[in-house]
Amino acid sequence: MDTTVDLDTFSSAVERPDEGARRAAEERWQQLVVPAGGLGRLQELGAWLASVQGEAPTRPLAAAKVLLFAGDHGVASLGVSRLDPRTGTADRVRAVLDGTAPVAVLARRYGAGVRVVDMAVDADPAEFPEDVVRHRVRRGSGRIDIENALTEAEAVQAFRAGVAVADEEADAGTDLVLLGDLGVGSTTVAAVLVGALCGTDAAAVTGRGSGIDDRVWMVKCATVRDALRRARPVLGDQIALLAATGGADFAALTGFLLQASVRKLPVVLDGVVTAACALVAQRIAFRAPEWWRAGTASGEPAQLKAYDRLTLTALQELGVTMGEGTGAVLALPLLQAASDTLAEPTAVPSAKPLAPRAPAKLPTAAELLGRF
Repeated sequence: MDTTVDLDTFSSAVERPDEGARRAAEERWQQLVVPAGGLGRLQELGAWLASVQGEAPTRPLAAAKVLLFAGDHGVASLGVSRLDPRTGTADRVRAVLDGTAPVAVLARRYGAGVRVVDMAVDADPAEFPEDVVRHRVRRGSGRIDIENALTEAEAVQAFRAGVAVADEEADAGTDLVLLGDLGVGSTTVAAVLVGALCGTDAAAVTGRGSGIDDRVWMVKCATVRDALRRARPVLGDQIALLAATGGADFAALTGFLLQASVRKLPVVLDGVVTAACALVAQRIAFRAPEWWRAGTASGEPAQLKAYDRLTLTALQELGVTMGEGTGAVLALPLLQAASDTLAEPTAVPSAKPLAPRAPAKLPTAAELLGRF
């Protein structure tokens, strides 16, 4: 198997969204019978959708998909999360698959499909359906404060799996991806990647993740600090960075984001994990962020730093911190509203203005009194 990947090809393969379609959408908004700017953020979203679809008016979103990449992380054994590092990720995968997880409930409500891709869950693969585990690279990952998460060959394999999933979704007709993750310890890994890429120290990127207290936060901060020391020497090689301080799910998410941009498949990012992977992908293809939107601000400092570097603004600030694609799927109704409003032909008035109506003749007082 080829254990290398040519990242330079993505930089040239990712095109910018259609600027002509964006301008046409903006002109169409001006024709609507509403005050200028009256629909607020929906107008920007509608123009973005037109540009990524390459046409205006837009096509209504009819095949949105929640896509969750899952993996366990060795740093979870240090107690950096409130979730059980032995079973937490597998339990979350099961909840999504059986439809009881919040993201599954919301996806049903808004008409989106749901897909889970197990990249490195530390559980027997026989516990999950074949279509969930067929891209799996390994069980769990190394403790990134003292060892690599993956071998470089495993990182390439995971990256290529993400590329393959993007092709599968594009070929299946998915028109919008709501991208998330499932993994205990994943916010610690995300903090390391963002801290390394933004050149900040551990305290500036370490958040509360699953709701940890001050004592656990200090443990998490020390873990991020130690992993940052291992990340900085390999910053110039994104695959080496993902192998050293990422994980199979992070490598797959990065590959997915890049290939989705190549295939002109728009993506809504969820929490700090997808933001971190987006930051890695931006290093590879600087135009790729134009194909993404940020679903929500989770309050994680690493996410805020990543969005600032990516020049993305969260569509909503609802205080949703749980990840698992929940924040991304909550943005779907906004995008559907923007798409439908811009696509609706009856929203555009006829070119011929209506003739002014003559003012009504009011009766005089004498005429009124004469009626009695």
